[in-house]
Amino acid sequence: MSDYDVIVIGSGPGGYVCAIRCAQLGFKTACVEKRDTLGGTCLNVGCIPSKALLQASEKYEEAEKHLGAFGVNVSGVKLDMKAMMKHKTDVVDSNTKGIEFLFKKNKIDWLKGEGSIEAKGKVKVGKDTHTAKHIVIATGSDVIGLPGIEIDEKDIVSSTGALDFDKVPKSMVVIGGGVIGLELGAVWSRLGTEVTVIEFLDRILPTMDGDLSKEAQKIFKRQGLNFKLGTKVTEAKAGKGGVTLKVEPAKGGDSETIKADKVLVAIGRKAFTDKLGLDKVGVETDDRGRVKTDSHFKTNVDGIYAIGDVIAGPMLAHKAEDEGVILAEMLAGQSGHIDYDCIPGVVYTWPEVAAVGKTEEQLKEEGTPYKVGKFPFTANGRARAMNATDGFVKILAHEKTDRLLGMHIIGPEAGTLIAEGVTVMEFQGSAEDIARICHAHPTLEEVIKEAALAVDKRMLHM
Repeated sequence: MSDYDVIVIGSGPGGYVCAIRCAQLGFKTACVEKRDTLGGTCLNVGCIPSKALLQASEKYEEAEKHLGAFGVNVSGVKLDMKAMMKHKTDVVDSNTKGIEFLFKKNKIDWLKGEGSIEAKGKVKVGKDTHTAKHIVIATGSDVIGLPGIEIDEKDIVSSTGALDFDKVPKSMVVIGGGVIGLELGAVWSRLGTEVTVIEFLDRILPTMDGDLSKEAQKIFKRQGLNFKLGTKVTEAKAGKGGVTLKVEPAKGGDSETIKADKVLVAIGRKAFTDKLGLDKVGVETDDRGRVKTDSHFKTNVDGIYAIGDVIAGPMLAHKAEDEGVILAEMLAGQSGHIDYDCIPGVVYTWPEVAAVGKTEEQLKEEGTPYKVGKFPFTANGRARAMNATDGFVKILAHEKTDRLLGMHIIGPEAGTLIAEGVTVMEFQGSAEDIARICHAHPTLEEVIKEAALAVDKRMLHM
């Protein structure tokens, strides 16, 4: 048994960052992790490996189809699947080993094994029980399955299995038109798979601004992805010839049969709280299994806290990281702050899709008066030079105060560009503030300035 100031259960982005900040603040800290490597889902089988494959597949498609337009003629382009997967593995290894180094640097104990809360102030890991003044639940999330569909990680896979195919499937059905489904669908589509995305709702990326969803679907369809919207999957069975699926309209109607080599189930994720012993300790959860917390991440049990995917809010690594830092600082008696309206979301397809703040649909529903400024990448010199003119920037500002309420981007490097919107919103800035800032030329950022100018209908380049 060891005694700690803080024990963090889970070493994903929220957990490991929380542990590091706690150690920096002088707490004797330990982190529980059952995997052989640190970093949780994100670094091992989520964000990091998927981005490695997205980048690699993008390069392959660029060499195969697009470099000729720049006068770079490439012939005999071949896919080396083994090398591509090695790239993914190397990226994961370097990241997870980096976290291990940071633990050693900050003198954080890694308690290896599955953790559960035995009682207030007590965490059991394997056969050992450790004590702590503060226990932080940061166990992340797990894949949501579909009733009657067995994920075998071979023919019917979750996002984990879709990162590890040994050869390119001829065809794949993606169940779910959200971020994970579209990103992994894009990877395999670029490498030659015929991909069909089935979405229960009537549009892809249903939580994003409607204009982004429409534009994304139009672009992705042109790239070769097929879509069946307003459709539900009632059955999927793997056999010798692949997987047979039964689908039908979401609102009822005749069913049809679809066949595919692989099926990816990507309908979302759920809080991973089942094996923590929360019932025994009396920690309250909601109807979705998420841990209930107050604004300081406290549960109803004194000394037990929760952050990241296990609590309400978007399941995003950077949201979990910020919560981990803020909680650590609160435990040290410092103040902490997080504005959940200022957390960006990014889809790493090509072009990228990124957003922060309110959607137009949300503002209408709230009855908030607003103005819209929109500007396309087709009118931007740098985007033309890059042959990357798909998409636009859309800015939503308050009709009376001009305060920035939301920014929505689909286009090249959208995930990087969105940071300007996040910064302005954090400082409660306006569309006029963006319009008055000098943006370097020629850059993609100029599209943001033009969209801000468009809020008052005074664009310069259109």
